[in-house]
Amino acid sequence: MPSFNSLIGLPLRYKLWRASHLQLIGADFLGGESPEQTSHQRHLEATIEWICRAQDQRDNHPDAGGVSAGWSFEDSWLPGYPETSGYIVETLLAASRLLDRDDLVQRVHRILNWECELQQADGAFPGHFGEPGSKPVIFNTGQIMHGMVAGYLELGRHECLEAAVRAGHWMLASQDTDGCWRRNVHNGIPHTYNTRAAWALLRTGILAGEKRFIDGATRNMEWACGRATESGWFQDNAFQKSESPFTHNIAYAMRGLLEGGILLSEQKFVDAAAKAAKALLLTQHENGWIAGEFADAWRPTGRYVCLTGLAQIGLNWQRLQHAGVSGDWQTGIDRAIGFLKSHHHILGDGSPRDGGLAGSFPIWGRYSRFEYPNWAAKFFADLLIMAVSTEVVPAPVRQDNRLCAGGS
Repeated sequence: MPSFNSLIGLPLRYKLWRASHLQLIGADFLGGESPEQTSHQRHLEATIEWICRAQDQRDNHPDAGGVSAGWSFEDSWLPGYPETSGYIVETLLAASRLLDRDDLVQRVHRILNWECELQQADGAFPGHFGEPGSKPVIFNTGQIMHGMVAGYLELGRHECLEAAVRAGHWMLASQDTDGCWRRNVHNGIPHTYNTRAAWALLRTGILAGEKRFIDGATRNMEWACGRATESGWFQDNAFQKSESPFTHNIAYAMRGLLEGGILLSEQKFVDAAAKAAKALLLTQHENGWIAGEFADAWRPTGRYVCLTGLAQIGLNWQRLQHAGVSGDWQTGIDRAIGFLKSHHHILGDGSPRDGGLAGSFPIWGRYSRFEYPNWAAKFFADLLIMAVSTEVVPAPVRQDNRLCAGGS
């Protein structure tokens, strides 16, 4: 049973005295598990409905079309988030096919229109919520590029590829010669998880025939491989130098390397992702629990689950299985989905909890504390989509009728 010790001394900004907040805290204190789990598809439907409601929260606002970053104790429904709205595009497109929902495609067009309006003259996309003065960030721009690639690839919107190319040139201009990004990065420090942005650069380079993009992405992945320790854990992968990386960050780094390795036929990139994936598999409890953060040698430093990261790790295991990499991936996948479903509540009341997924369990865990972030829902939906169908999220990039990225 979770302890209340970590609640003592939390800032007043979380408004813990509110009845609705106390109810959510109490639920997790008692275990937080949904009394009944239904089919994967029903959980997927509820998650997609939550994402739709999050987008609708921005109707009649200047950021209409974007998906709210989520719901939090501090601010209730948050503004539209350009970064995560970008990669939610690929999720909604996959869900539209699987659930036979054309309305989701229209939602995607709204996101893409909004993102295109936000792009700056130098090709970058604004960071944070895109408010005046927000500085562009390599990672955020890369995730929006994934959405632009999907807009071109799946919807035939040529302006989306053009936007991705402009963004790619900005990314290259910010890159150091060793492949690392040290400028225009979160908190002003390098991050190994920027491999997920490099993956977007790579996909864009293939579609647009931009060899410089492919070379730049490859250099970043080479640099990231050099940050792996003997245990397979990645250095320079936390948001702050003094912190351990969340499983969220670790999974980002893994996915970029894995997809880059598949795309480039570069085995050492795949091997780096697989080594981390196997280490995480060994830490997983039978009920699916994985600690929310890890130090080197896979020493857990958090007594909570980063639900977002758990969904992403499950996705990495799925992709490794698709790629034919040996490992007991299915056991890990099943356990991860089971744990996530047990903490995913289908209430039918349209509340933030109804179909949403908290950043952490318990909800006061250090990652995305007291929040239901939209990217937790996105990655849970991706995990379920890939569990019940042959869909790969994001959809493969093809050139000359040859599979080049996103699929095995």
